Amino acid sequence: MNIRLLGATGSIGLQTLDVVRKDPSAFHVVSMTCYKSIDVLCDLIEEFSPSFVSVGYQEDAEMLQTAYPSIEVGYGLDGLLKAATYDEGGLLVNALVGSVGLEPTLKAIEKKIDVALANKETLVIGGEIIKPMLEKYGVKLLPLDSEHSAIFQCLQGEDKKSISKLIITASGGSFRDKSRSELKEVTVEDALAHPNWSMGAKITIDSATMMNKGFELIEAHYLFDVAYEKIEPLLHRESIVHSMVEFVDSSVIAHLGLPDMRVPIAYALYYPTRKAFIGEKLDLAKVGSLHFSKVDMDRFPLLDLAMKVGKEKGLMPATMNAANEAAVDLFLRNKIAFLDIEALVVEALEYFPQDQDITLDKILNRDKIVKEYLYGKYN
Repeated sequence: MNIRLLGATGSIGLQTLDVVRKDPSAFHVVSMTCYKSIDVLCDLIEEFSPSFVSVGYQEDAEMLQTAYPSIEVGYGLDGLLKAATYDEGGLLVNALVGSVGLEPTLKAIEKKIDVALANKETLVIGGEIIKPMLEKYGVKLLPLDSEHSAIFQCLQGEDKKSISKLIITASGGSFRDKSRSELKEVTVEDALAHPNWSMGAKITIDSATMMNKGFELIEAHYLFDVAYEKIEPLLHRESIVHSMVEFVDSSVIAHLGLPDMRVPIAYALYYPTRKAFIGEKLDLAKVGSLHFSKVDMDRFPLLDLAMKVGKEKGLMPATMNAANEAAVDLFLRNKIAFLDIEALVVEALEYFPQDQDITLDKILNRDKIVKEYLYGKYN
């Protein structure tokens, strides 16, 4: 199978390549991208021999083209779009972070290329556009997030009309045991210390604010055609139960496994079959007990806000996402405090007007102007 991998040097990208590495006869990586981790990319080029690579900057592209004259090299948005649609058939694995992931997904769908999606923002800001395109071009959208993969697996062979509720679990992130008052003094280093998962910086901060769980609720709405009223977050400290589906007969099907993103990645790459995957097995006797509790929306206000914004649709999700991207970046660069992330997201939603008649151009423009507005306050 041809694999196009966007975000090859990130956490999800590298774990995708680990799955490919263990079964090289099944997959051929035809294209891959990275933003600026050029040394890592060079190692991947040597190992996987892609036909096309793309990077963030022209100077890096020129250097790579000189070093690897037998492959094509691109850069910027044009390079991303070419990587997403390079060659025929197979699968696009979109492991990009942020709104930049939307356009490559759309281009792949237009080329009738199935998409394995880890880029949350594609559906958060563009779900209303993506859904009809999937039907128009007959393309499969396979979830890579552990929570959505869990739901997807729980629903195999089930009638969606029998769904009573989707239950999406959340670890609570690095600050789950801290009160609101204790969050005033937390550092970037504190925020990046996730208790269960090894992830990139941006999503780790989103986990600490629980914005990532808000994004996942919006994704679930579009992935499974389930009303927001039937999607519920649930705190689960161990990250063993990845999600659950409650059915109308009161039965609940849950998906369990150790926190290892290679498992949902492998499920998407091999779908609709399952293949043996060498990884640590879940030993429930060793785990001993599992804990669940309701999410305190006062403690995690961005989760509650994301659910409300998701229901509003239009340009509000794009506004929220752009503000969050900028605010998290500012926090990671020590420009703002942790709790300022919430404040800036709320400020942007109040400042920028709603527009229900959305288009791709409107989404991209809103993303641009929101980021310019917030960065202008601190840079």
